[in-house]
Amino acid sequence: MRRSAASASALFLLLTVALVAGPTRGGAAPHQAAAAATATYADWTTYHADRAHSGYVSSIPAVKGASYVHRSVTLDGAVYASPIVVGGHTIIATENNSVYSLSPGGTVLWRKNLGAPVPRSSLPCGNIDPTGITGTPVYSATENTIYVVALLGSPIRHVMVGLRPTGEVVFSRNVDVPSSVPGITPVAMQQRGALTLEGNGVWVPYGGLAGDCSSYRGSLVRLDRLAPTTGALMSYTVPTSREAGMWTPPGPAVDAKGYLYQSVGNGASGVGDPYDFSDSVLKFDGFGHLVDSFSPSTWPTDNDADKDLGSQGATLVGSSWVFIAGKSGTAYVLNQNHLGGIGAQVSSLSLCQSFGGTAVVGSTVYVPCTDGVRAVTIDSTGHLHVKWHAASNIIGSPVVGGGRVWTLDVGAGKLYGLNPSTGAVQNSVSVGSVTRFATPALYGHLVLVGTRSGYTVVEST
Repeated sequence: MRRSAASASALFLLLTVALVAGPTRGGAAPHQAAAAATATYADWTTYHADRAHSGYVSSIPAVKGASYVHRSVTLDGAVYASPIVVGGHTIIATENNSVYSLSPGGTVLWRKNLGAPVPRSSLPCGNIDPTGITGTPVYSATENTIYVVALLGSPIRHVMVGLRPTGEVVFSRNVDVPSSVPGITPVAMQQRGALTLEGNGVWVPYGGLAGDCSSYRGSLVRLDRLAPTTGALMSYTVPTSREAGMWTPPGPAVDAKGYLYQSVGNGASGVGDPYDFSDSVLKFDGFGHLVDSFSPSTWPTDNDADKDLGSQGATLVGSSWVFIAGKSGTAYVLNQNHLGGIGAQVSSLSLCQSFGGTAVVGSTVYVPCTDGVRAVTIDSTGHLHVKWHAASNIIGSPVVGGGRVWTLDVGAGKLYGLNPSTGAVQNSVSVGSVTRFATPALYGHLVLVGTRSGYTVVEST
């Protein structure tokens, strides 16, 4: 890439917080947030809600009125990772290597710092200062554990930590790519993609730092959840001499059969060079073995011009299709059961440059385009049709719930709720300064947004 379950006292606390704090807008009734805090809704335990990263939860109540900021919370660092929700509590990770648990209304319940983050001056390049936890954590109900990867110093290394939802640390382990893999130094690898669960594994994707400096190669590491401190790490590294980062924030998506799909950025090869599985969508089995791949027929020129597929997460649409778009402006539909190699798309369409994570409802994909979110549909033959195009300032990675597409104007720090059928603006509210790839999480009537200074809770009526 070259790119710019809870004791009576705890329940009493939650109720008290919601009733006393109340919304911040004038004249709003406190019972609204209290209702949101006490009702039972589906948790949001990973990037965009589920293993496929669909970004859609059908059980969220319909939004009929306005949206407003219920509470903004200052935390100890910038939030690049998406919020997740475990047992009704929001889990937020910061670049100061802290993990927080907050009540639905935004009150801090606990904080666990995992160690000092790494300052920008200690890295060969990059644009996050300091760097701590960047990739979105994931929660497993089976182990009752939140998994998160922190960047630590002396020496610089990536460490996975397992936390109970109470904040108790249950294990920690280095999860860097094994030193036997050439062309990699941990200091040049960035863990930006979301962690993903599949089988007994926690999957950790790696790319490079902004600026594409030093020795890195796109890699996917698997930690065994049954033996997190003693089990062997499995890994796959793209067979290029350099780059081919797995850096896009959604990380790998997982289909119903347990296969993982990961988009990959440009590698060392270009025009006149041998194919190196860069500028691609790679499909892995549950042990990290590469079983299939796709690259555009234009991969050599795309690589040379930094117009690869690695900027957007691979999108699963039903059991048939994979949607992918990246930096080139061309979107592709792939056969989920046969990616087919170079130039084997089912269809393609000149659409947009896309960075971040999509949302999917049925056959409709909501795409984070750099000139405004688009809704596209995939028909029964695998062909794409543009449904609508949002205003050019609305570019954030979207999620869907309550009859709205929730997405951000990243530059203005403003959350929008769009009509899923037409793209028309139905709700909007300022949430504060956000990072480029910020994306909301949803819980009941609440939209949860990580910001550069912490966290904002938006309530919709």
